[in-house]
Parts: sequence; C-alpha cells; structure tokens
Amino acid sequence: MIAKALEDEGVEYIFGYPGGAVLHIYDALFKTCKVPHVLVRHEQAATH
Repeated sequence: MIAKALEDEGVEYIFGYPGGAVLHIYDALFKTCKVPHVLVRHEQAATH
C-alpha cells in the first residue's frame, strides 16, 4: 500500500535511514516499489 501510494504520487526518490522499527516497511518497499532508495548516514541529513 505504501509503495503504490509513493508511485501514484510521483515520488522520484525515497531518502531514509532503516532501523529495527521500520524494517518491515523497507522489506515491502524493496520487494514491490520501483522508486529508488537513497540511504543516508545520519537521520538529520535525510531532511536536507
């Protein structure tokens, strides 16, 4: 559902910092989403 919503809204990139609390979301994104993910090294850097 999240992957489809991102694609439907025209999202070009996903910036994120995966961790234990959101790994299930990342699993779903990597299996179904065509939007590229940019791994950031620091949580605050993900917003810039």
